[in-house]
Amino acid sequence: MSASTTARHWKRHWPAALLLLPMLLILALFCLGPLAWVMVNSLNTDDGFGLGHYSEIFTSAFYLQSFANSLSISLWSSVLGLLIALVGAASLRRVSGRFRDAVVAFVNMTSNLTGVPLAFAFIIIVGANGAITLMLRQSGLLQDFYLYSRNGLILIYTYFQIPLGLLLLYPAFDALDDDWQAASALLGAKLWQYWLKVALPVLSPAILGTFILLFANAMGAYTSAYALTTGNFNLVTVRIGSLVAGNVILDPNMAAALSVLLVALMALVTAVNQWLLKRSYHAR
Repeated sequence: MSASTTARHWKRHWPAALLLLPMLLILALFCLGPLAWVMVNSLNTDDGFGLGHYSEIFTSAFYLQSFANSLSISLWSSVLGLLIALVGAASLRRVSGRFRDAVVAFVNMTSNLTGVPLAFAFIIIVGANGAITLMLRQSGLLQDFYLYSRNGLILIYTYFQIPLGLLLLYPAFDALDDDWQAASALLGAKLWQYWLKVALPVLSPAILGTFILLFANAMGAYTSAYALTTGNFNLVTVRIGSLVAGNVILDPNMAAALSVLLVALMALVTAVNQWLLKRSYHAR
């Protein structure tokens, strides 16, 4: 590209670039700035700057358990939420316009029901003395379910994953043409073959992207888990919150180190997602 062409290109697009400056400034102040602060303070130990906090994390069974619990709950809730959202998005595409709009509006509303209100709702409904829990126990259909446990956290996480997954996947189904299914049927393909060979490859970028967002949403969740278990279940976000709040031990630098590892883990997952997307595009 010649210098004159570059100059004309810049003159044409500089107004749009100037409009981006406020957004870039906000991004720097409220995202990059705090991230840099966290990274610097994660290296601040009692003996000066070093990797002491990271060494303690990787040698502590307690901190490693918090990462294992967060990964397990996030993975299960993301997979379950994604599967339910896939079925819901595929079904929404087949129903009438008014009913579809009503469902989408309801999903939008329920996607905002998170945190303490969501935990309180689950305690009332399926808690130890919840309405549905007592009904199922009396009928003999439920024996050992305990909401304030790993399975209970997976249940509540899956619940708030479903609306987000549905809202993200529903537009992706517009990429599917109904004529493709008819053509597949004319060629002798069964319905499951159409979904496996045609629909899912087309939807795979959206599915992968949605899974990553659901996983990140679950890994960063704090309020619902804390309200449900009062901080007694060992999760990374709960550990970070306890170290910052100083309920037992006040150590914001250790919390910063845990935050950096959490960000690094999410960056790794995102990088793997991008690599898989590139491979899916090249495979086509």
